[in-house]
Amino acid sequence: MLISLHHVQLAMPQGGEAQAEAFYAGILGMTAAPKPAALAARGGIWFEAGPIRLHLGVETPFIPARKAHPAFEVADLSRVTKQLQSAGLEPKTDQDLPGIRRIYINDPFGNRIELLQQV
Repeated sequence: MLISLHHVQLAMPQGGEAQAEAFYAGILGMTAAPKPAALAARGGIWFEAGPIRLHLGVETPFIPARKAHPAFEVADLSRVTKQLQSAGLEPKTDQDLPGIRRIYINDPFGNRIELLQQV
């Protein structure tokens, strides 16, 4: 029935596209992707990184996702943690799971993002 995950969508407040781009492209290294013309008028912004697709859609009233979240795998969590700290972010370390180290950060809108490394 299901064959793959196409994208993850998070909500953002109206007018937050520049903040989203500074965070997701500038800090996390994703690339802004064009939205279809039929959807562009709704606002929001889309990002890609290899096979990962993340869509940010405008929601009014906006409420950040504080528990539900995407989890992105990274190659070197220690290096990523240092990069995030250099950008002024304070990652929250969580309890490791068997074979997984992980941290959490919030995007500029308060949405929870997990970054993990398989070890």
